[in-house]
Amino acid sequence: MTTPDEKSATRVDQWLWAMRIFKTRSLAGGACRAGSVTINELPAKPGRDVHAGEVIVVQQGLFRRTVQVVAVPRSRVGAKLVPQYCTDLTPPEEFARARERSGQQLLAREKGSGRPTKRDRRLLERFLE
Repeated sequence: MTTPDEKSATRVDQWLWAMRIFKTRSLAGGACRAGSVTINELPAKPGRDVHAGEVIVVQQGLFRRTVQVVAVPRSRVGAKLVPQYCTDLTPPEEFARARERSGQQLLAREKGSGRPTKRDRRLLERFLE
């Protein structure tokens, strides 16, 4: 089992990967370089150190996730251990908006495909019931 390290800082891209916010460290670094990650309301580069108590905001597509650093792990931790290292401050409304948007993406039609046919409309009605 991984325990909090005595070391009080690690790279932000490594911390985001260790907390399972991003699937790979390179994705986390790319998000930092793109300006999608802020620490205490300041843009963060991938090599910036993360310390306990800082608030990190990550923009993933249309979803904005906010977490507070509790501790810094030595390496990637299991999903069950993530709450020991960070507190999720993302408002519930953000999760509701994300669920709503995912439903809209399923219902979206390809541009130029024309009006839905009677069959398409019936399938959609069955799906929404």
